[in-house]
Amino acid sequence: MAIAIRKPDEISKLKRAGEIVGKTLHYLQTIVKPGMTLREIDALGEAYIREQGAEPSFKGLYGFTGSVCTSVNEVCIHGVPTDRTIVEGDVLGLDIGVKLDGYFGDAAITMAVGSISPEDEALIACAKGSLYHAIDAIREGMRFKELSKILEDYIISAGFVPLRDYCGHGIGTKPHDEPNIPNYLEGKANQGPKIKNGMVFCLEPMVCRKSGTPVLLEDRWSVISEDQLRTAHYEHQVAIVDGRAVILTQA
Repeated sequence: MAIAIRKPDEISKLKRAGEIVGKTLHYLQTIVKPGMTLREIDALGEAYIREQGAEPSFKGLYGFTGSVCTSVNEVCIHGVPTDRTIVEGDVLGLDIGVKLDGYFGDAAITMAVGSISPEDEALIACAKGSLYHAIDAIREGMRFKELSKILEDYIISAGFVPLRDYCGHGIGTKPHDEPNIPNYLEGKANQGPKIKNGMVFCLEPMVCRKSGTPVLLEDRWSVISEDQLRTAHYEHQVAIVDGRAVILTQA
């Protein structure tokens, strides 16, 4: 497994791309409201990305038709923008990628549409909390499998389960690169590659209520849990600098 070590100037370029992702997510959070369609949200996100001088990297990637993954309620990841209208009480996942000067940024949030139930608030809090908890725990020299276990332990302790078969990933001059970083431990935590200074990767906990078994819907993109209950997804892109993780996708 060849995991790229990025030079400081490359990390700076990745940070510029990441900041546009963060700004776009923040922008959409401030304007999304009940009555909007997923296509409208997608178009607003694409226009904002282009205004920042970047390209929406998801558009056309592996055949995806939108610029923003718009995942509603039971859809955990890869929701396709359609004419579906969001309503009060929905939870909406927004996953955005950009390309700027040959380097990629990628991050995601799950947001409330108006007022949501306490159960949905807890679900979103788990996804967000597990992400920041794992980022805070990262140290140079620890193994990626240890990081997967940290994510899994947090999610399970909150009363939820991680989605299986999908994962975080390396990123740089390609939108998806080595390593794959599951949100659950496979094998033993003391095995596999170690985290080193200069590595850049995305962590993205995907949280389900009862079952982590994924089901791919007929559109061949949208992924739900087999329990068909609501889900949440959060993601940040980080670089390892001076032994610690620095978030590159802050607004």
